[in-house]
Amino acid sequence: MKNKQYTYRHTNFCCYRGYITQAIVNNLSPLLFTIFHDSYNISYEMLGQLVLINFITQILADIWATKYADKYGYRKCIVIAHGFCFTGLALLGILPILLPNSYIGLILAVMTYAIGGGIIEVIISPIVEALPNDNKEGSMSLLHSFYCWGQMAVVIISTLSLRILGRNLWPLLPLIWSLFPLYNMFIFRKVPIIPLVTDGNNMRLKELLSYRVIWLAMLLMICAGASELTMSQWSSTFAEKGLNVPKVYGDLLGPGLFALLMAIGRTLYGFFSDKLPLRISLIGSSILCVVAYLVTIFSSNPIVSLLFCSLCGLSVSLMWPGVFSLSSTTFPRGGTLMFGILAIFGDIGCSLGPWMAGKVSDLILQSGRGLSLWVSQGLNLEQIGLRTGLLTGTIFPTIMLLGLLLFKQSKKND
Repeated sequence: MKNKQYTYRHTNFCCYRGYITQAIVNNLSPLLFTIFHDSYNISYEMLGQLVLINFITQILADIWATKYADKYGYRKCIVIAHGFCFTGLALLGILPILLPNSYIGLILAVMTYAIGGGIIEVIISPIVEALPNDNKEGSMSLLHSFYCWGQMAVVIISTLSLRILGRNLWPLLPLIWSLFPLYNMFIFRKVPIIPLVTDGNNMRLKELLSYRVIWLAMLLMICAGASELTMSQWSSTFAEKGLNVPKVYGDLLGPGLFALLMAIGRTLYGFFSDKLPLRISLIGSSILCVVAYLVTIFSSNPIVSLLFCSLCGLSVSLMWPGVFSLSSTTFPRGGTLMFGILAIFGDIGCSLGPWMAGKVSDLILQSGRGLSLWVSQGLNLEQIGLRTGLLTGTIFPTIMLLGLLLFKQSKKND
């Protein structure tokens, strides 16, 4: 043990803070979308591209970490990752003001912190998986719940800060949030860390990809990422622009409550996973997710829409950690390689879903056409576009439901 005053309990807490850092870099800028849109004249498609750039960069970082994390060691990689997150968040508050082209400044900041976020995503789960623990599924779900608690904290603190300080002082938010990964970076230098596979018998890429069930797991990760991020990334803008709800209330009842219910879902499963079959729970989550999306989009009552938007958080709570746990149980020798591959495909979903929603929204605005149902409700074209964009998100929990029904059969055939 590197430092006797630090125990595996401290390592767990560091990993929890690592996922809070991940929540900060993924959820802070979407809360500022309307400010970017109004202040810098950035279109919805360009805002969607920021999400796409974030997760494409994370995918590239995932690939790097998957290949080199074991070579350089978990500690070095996780410390460097937090350094990138700190730098990127600080740049988010500085570059859009300093550079002549604010959008370029946003892109550079997003790419910087996304490198750190991608490495964190690959490294944190195997670090926790390797720690002594008899309830791996519950431990994984509890770990991922801290992403949700972090997301909720980002939404509440940032929204109230903007309300108190004013929208013009938004650059202070990323500067203040950047201090969190800076602190965790120094603590990660000291806590004990052990490798996931210690006997050198971890699976190679060719062996892992020879199993059909891993390909199905990759598809499930795409759906998990897209189901979660499409709603969470666009809920703030949808509440303010699509439902005409004041920003402070829309953020608290939309993405804020979304994050709270997602956190509660993961935390509860963390404590009661031994009594709840994972695959059956995931099937129920997928069905609830489809219902939540449809009611959010088609309800004519803004309060009902916001409540079901929040309920979507509960429905997606188990998807990402659940697929991780299913795969880890199926491939105990998967190691960093397996977690990295799954993270890559999860990030593909995280980028694909929100980008599709933004693209479809802009296509509706450009075409000047929308569903007659929404036209008859008196919705304007911008509101119709945002609803239509979110409607694309229902594709992913539907595919996930079908994939989960096939998952057990796929395992049996391999």
